[in-house]
Amino acid sequence: MTMPELFILRHGQTEWNAAGRLQGGYDSPLTALGHQQARAQQAILAACDLEGFQVLSSPLGRALETAKIALPGQKIHRRHALREIGIGAWAGALVSDLPQDARGNPSADGDLALYRSAPGGEGLGALFTRCQRFLQEIDRPSVLVTHGITSRMLRAILLGRGGDDLTDLDGGQGVVFKIKDQVQTKLVFGA
Repeated sequence: MTMPELFILRHGQTEWNAAGRLQGGYDSPLTALGHQQARAQQAILAACDLEGFQVLSSPLGRALETAKIALPGQKIHRRHALREIGIGAWAGALVSDLPQDARGNPSADGDLALYRSAPGGEGLGALFTRCQRFLQEIDRPSVLVTHGITSRMLRAILLGRGGDDLTDLDGGQGVVFKIKDQVQTKLVFGA
């Protein structure tokens, strides 16, 4: 897939992230660390030439709040396709309260198997389709502000991979992923 240059951000840490609670389509405010992570993303992006870039964000509050901090003064366009994967009945649940057999290999964002097996959830196949359709509509350089699992799926597609195994892709709070010509570069403040 030939794409214009993209920068992909995950929202900063939220109160529910810190508590180990699954969010999906629910929302909780950024923590002090989440604000710090968004400011780190702002510093990273300030060093990039974003002339001609559009800013597209998930409509969920945690992503919009991050976008406003990381990209001050920019017009932010909300895109439903950038929302987090739906997790059905497990939205709002503490990970520690879920059945042990629902969990797989832990990653930086917790057990990815949870997103495959959530009762009434969207599932990784549907997320793959949603993200692929969204990417086909992008016709200019863009900054995308999204969520941990959705960010991984977008990057998996952009890197020419399938959407079945996302465990080796970083979720990325406080960093920016640059994707150009099917190459991913992780940009870190102060690095």
